[in-house]
Amino acid sequence: MPDQTAARATAAVAHASAPAPAPAPAAAPAPTRLRTALPPLLAAWFLTRLWLVPAALKISPFVGGGGLDPSVSKVYTGWYAVLSGGSFPLHDVSWQYPPGAALPILAPGLVPGLGFGPAFIVLAALCDAAIFVLLVRVARRRGRSLAAPWLWTVGLAVLSTMPWNRFDLHVTALAMLALVAASARRAWAGRAFGAVTALAAVIKVWPALLLAGTARGRRTRTAWTAAAVTGAAVTAAFALTMPNAFSFLSAQESRGIQIESVGSLPFHVARHLGWSGTWAAKDGSHEFVGPWVAGAGVAMQVSTVLAFGWLLWWRRRSDRTAARVLPDAALTATLLFVVTSRVISPQYMVWLLGLAAVCLLRGDTTQRPVALLILAACVFTTLDFPLLYRGLRDDASWLSIANLYARNLLLIAAAWLSARRLWRGTVPVHRPSA
Repeated sequence: MPDQTAARATAAVAHASAPAPAPAPAAAPAPTRLRTALPPLLAAWFLTRLWLVPAALKISPFVGGGGLDPSVSKVYTGWYAVLSGGSFPLHDVSWQYPPGAALPILAPGLVPGLGFGPAFIVLAALCDAAIFVLLVRVARRRGRSLAAPWLWTVGLAVLSTMPWNRFDLHVTALAMLALVAASARRAWAGRAFGAVTALAAVIKVWPALLLAGTARGRRTRTAWTAAAVTGAAVTAAFALTMPNAFSFLSAQESRGIQIESVGSLPFHVARHLGWSGTWAAKDGSHEFVGPWVAGAGVAMQVSTVLAFGWLLWWRRRSDRTAARVLPDAALTATLLFVVTSRVISPQYMVWLLGLAAVCLLRGDTTQRPVALLILAACVFTTLDFPLLYRGLRDDASWLSIANLYARNLLLIAAAWLSARRLWRGTVPVHRPSA
């Protein structure tokens, strides 16, 4: 026993005199991590835009001439000539937008020293920069990762010069601003969200879907009332001052199955199996004409109604008190609209990227894997337009068809996963009592 006691005492003294183990290095605080991650992000945004904006302007030494994109140099320039004369385009099948769309078309005329085309692209570039600054600022203020601005930076770059040649950047900027404003803990947040959403919706209709996720009670009443008042005021102002403000409605009614939509997929294969139909330049896009096309159009419209029915059912069952629900629901609703629409234009991807980026500003979002699917779909969208578009339209090449199938199946998967995760994250599970 004395020997054991002495041994224990000796061990205790040795342990006490031994140097203490070095503490594990503490994780870098969130602000430090963000400061470290910011320079690569800024470099990526700056370098991609340094390439893409001059390419859209056709002033890059690596881009051939030939004038600006036809959407700007022909379509938008023609609209500008009519709108600046005080009227909306009449008998122009390519004009299919609410009266607020006159705002981004007329805005380039306010830029001094530039013609319409260059001024339009410069304003689109400023919208892109404003969105990037908004995402970085909100991410840093909330101490979040920079996943949101990274998604926007990479996604828009993948879409090549197309975003800067469309006015969807303007609308997406307003939609993203509305969602960010809604998260502010201020008395005016609900009214600002509704007003900005309505302003975006009178330019292009889809931002009205942002209202799908408003919380029950006062928040819904406040946002929806502000949206209704703002939308009615802006629409009335255009209708009273410019003739033909509602000419777009007749053009929308006649839309068919555009060759890039989900509804077009069977017809691309049918062309190789002896189908007698073909495509035609119609209603401002390339659409299929022939047997069963009208029925497919009806089927797509029915699927849109069913999608909105699901959204109403979700609103009735869901708990929408969490702040993440509003942007998550906006992305889900827009995805459902896109995949059930008779038209899927490449610029629709700009909407989805913007909404997905706002979702990523919240750490508890349910839409993180959905954002990755959207980013993947952007790759196939750029391959489809403009690279493989002629083969899809004229030759029905199997490579073009396979690429379109991949893109649209990714969008369908994104819509399904988005709706599934939104439902599971917001609808309480009612367990039977024992």
